[in-house]
This record gives sequence, C-alpha cells and structure tokens, in this order.
Amino acid sequence: MAGILAYGSYIPFFRLPRSAIAESLGTVPAPGTRAVASYDEDTTTMGVEAGRIALRGLPDSVVPDVLAFATASPAYLDKTNASAVHVALGLPEVTAAYDFGGAVRSGVGALRIALDANHTTMVVTSDMRTGRAGGADERDGGDGAAAIVCGPEGGEAPVLAELVGSGSATAEFMDRWRVPGRRYSNVWEERFGEFAYAPLAERAVTDALKAADATPDSLDRLIVTGPQARAVRATLKRSGARPEAAVDDLGQTVGNTGTAHPATLLGSVLDVAEPGETIALVVLADGADVLVFRTTDALADHRAQPAVAEQVAAGRDDLTYPTFLTWREALVREQPRRPDPISPAAPPALRREDWKFGFVASRCTECGTRNLPPSRVCVQCKAVDKMVDEPLADVPATVATFTLDRLAPSLNPPVVAAVLDFDGGGRYQCELTDVDAATVAIGDRVHMTFRRISSVDGVHNYFWKARPERG
Repeated sequence: MAGILAYGSYIPFFRLPRSAIAESLGTVPAPGTRAVASYDEDTTTMGVEAGRIALRGLPDSVVPDVLAFATASPAYLDKTNASAVHVALGLPEVTAAYDFGGAVRSGVGALRIALDANHTTMVVTSDMRTGRAGGADERDGGDGAAAIVCGPEGGEAPVLAELVGSGSATAEFMDRWRVPGRRYSNVWEERFGEFAYAPLAERAVTDALKAADATPDSLDRLIVTGPQARAVRATLKRSGARPEAAVDDLGQTVGNTGTAHPATLLGSVLDVAEPGETIALVVLADGADVLVFRTTDALADHRAQPAVAEQVAAGRDDLTYPTFLTWREALVREQPRRPDPISPAAPPALRREDWKFGFVASRCTECGTRNLPPSRVCVQCKAVDKMVDEPLADVPATVATFTLDRLAPSLNPPVVAAVLDFDGGGRYQCELTDVDAATVAIGDRVHMTFRRISSVDGVHNYFWKARPERG
C-alpha cells in the first residue's frame, strides 16, 4: 500500500484580525483572524518552509524521486517554480521537479497522483488567498503551505498513514474563475455551488468508502474543505458521519488557504491522531476528491515539528489592514529617496546556486574555519581549495549586533540588519524578518528562513534571512 511517509505545514507568523478590516471599511465585523504571508514571502518561499519541516521527518537515506509543487498563485508563469523549491531544500539534481498550477484542485490532484506512484514523491502545496477589499475572499482566505511525502510500504521510511480508499467526480461548471492577469477571482452565487457540488461529493464519498470497506459512521476524522463554504457545510451535514468526527477547518484562526488547505488540515489531524484511526479527506474544487487514510503505529514517533497548532498559537495577531494592503501591493506607499534594488543576473545566480538558494557554506579542512559565503581561499589560514560543503539552513544562530535602517526601501520599515554568530562557528550579516524592531536584542536566538529579497523587472531575488525563535 502507498501512504504518507512524512508531512509538514507552514503557517505564516502574521495574522490580520477580521475586525480590523471592518473597522477600516465601516462594514460588519467578523470574528477571528486570517494568516498573512509577510511582505517578503510568496508561495515559493512558503513551500520551501513546509518542505523543510517535512524532510526532517525522513531518514537521511530517503530522498524524494519527484517534487511536485502546486499553487493557484505562482510567483512565475512560463517558468517552473518547483525548481527554486527543489534547490532550496537541498534535493539532488536527479530529483525531478514539476509545477501543478492554476487551480485550487491542483493540490489534491498532485497528492492523488503521488499516492498512486511506485516511487517517493514530495507534494508541496502553497497558496496566498486574497480578494476585493471587504469581500468574503479577502476576509475568509488565508496564506500557508503544506508538504506531504508519499511512497510505498517496505522502504526505509515507515508509512504513517496508508491510503485505503479513494474516489473522484468531475464536472464542468463556473462557480469560481479568474482569467490570467487578474488579481481577484469571480464567484457565482453560493447556492449554485451547493447545488453543483452535492451529487459530485455524494458519488466520490460513496466510492471512496466502498474501496476502504468503511461506512460514514466508522470514520474517526472527517475533513471537508473547499473554496465554496456553503457547499462544504452542506457536505458535512449530509455525510452521515458522527458530529464529533468533523475536524476544525482552522477558519477562525488561519482562514482557507486554498490549494494548501487540504494538506494543511490533513497535517493538523496527523498531529493529534492515534494509530489505527480512519481519516477521510474530502476536497470540493471543480469536482470532488476523497482520500481515505488509516494511521499506523509509526505515526506517534514521527509527527511533524512544529505542529500546526503550535504555529497557530505562536502567531502575531495585530497586523493592521493598511499594512496588509501594502504587502499585497494593493496600496502603494511612497518609498525612501534611495536607489531602487537592481535585478539579479542569471549567470552569477547559477554559479552560486548552492549558496544563494541552499545556504551552503564551506569549511576549511586545514584549520576547521567555517566560511560564509563559501570561498576557495580560507579567511583564517589562507589555504586554497581545501574546502568541504557545509549546509547551514538548519543551523541556529545568535544575534551578535544589529542596526535599524529607516531609509532602506522596504514594505515593512525599518529594515533590521544583524550580524549573526552561527552555532559551530561562522559569522554573517543578514536581514531579520518576522521581527518587532522595538524588541530586537543582542543575544536573541534566530533561525534561517527562505525569503524574497526584492522583485525587480519581473525577477524575484530569493535568498535567506533570519527570524527569531517562535514561542
């Protein structure tokens, strides 16, 4: 049986209270918050963070054969976004990387294909949901990413949840659409969505439960998700499952993360599920897809860290609505009178690919000094070509000193530039992110995170920043 070998979810640090939207626009306030990707995040960087968490759950000897990246909000078109995720995760060149994009359903589609394959596949799903100011998409959406590694039983990595049944139903109808180049989706009236999805969900659920030799009342956990909230509620009501089996959809804390939401909710369930539980995942998006899993004894010892609940609890929930609009580039603010960032050139980026995307430094074999960035000549003993690669993306560091730059162009001023001392040696200067400039202090512990430095002339300049330890 194929199944899940590892998983990981990423919830951005910032939250926008829905009451802040209502306060700014003079509308009726809604409860809860939505997760918001920071000014230097996009679907690619969030996918990297989710993938890093998932890879920690695999033995070092297990490397995915294929990386599938799915999003409805890609950073690039006509260019594979999965390739940046691939190199940032440190995967070997022989690991193939492909995009599944354009629609919310692409995420569960990539997952289903991965579960049917005979090789190890990492499915990374990521999305940034937005809509017109004051609309339901803006209010109820959310940003986030999730990664699931799938593979057959009998390998070096144990199966945490095996696939025991699946079902699918497809129809063509216009409940949600967005043409290329448009920022916001159009949505038909929700009663139409409920009408269109009802027979598809019934057929897919019936087929999946039959294949799994299960009944609705035998399900321990039932996940139903999709962009059409009314259709989701109706499917839950008609499912026949026990009320206590229904899973929290994170709507009050994170919002619906679109392409990433099915895998995110599945990860939140695996964080707490016991061995032997039967879990049904129902996804309503341009049809209906149902995957039924049964957890194994290995799950208890291989849960993702940090868990979804931990990331939700560690978030900062005081983001203002104008700041949210600025980060979404819907509100253009005056920038400091400084030279604009320049676009990175392709040849040097290729030459330093391991450093730029993978944050791989070098260590001198003569004197043991760690060199950041990597160099042919050791900064300490001057030995030439006596280096070995040393990945630092997962090595924590300490703030040695820092400064606040209030004149550098940024969507979240001031820029916090810090000098970091890495555990095991090595000093480097970089920008801090997800940080309160008023509380930064020498001695703070930080971790590296993959972010977007700038975007110029349609080119995204990706590199690594540091963020404070959460919690």
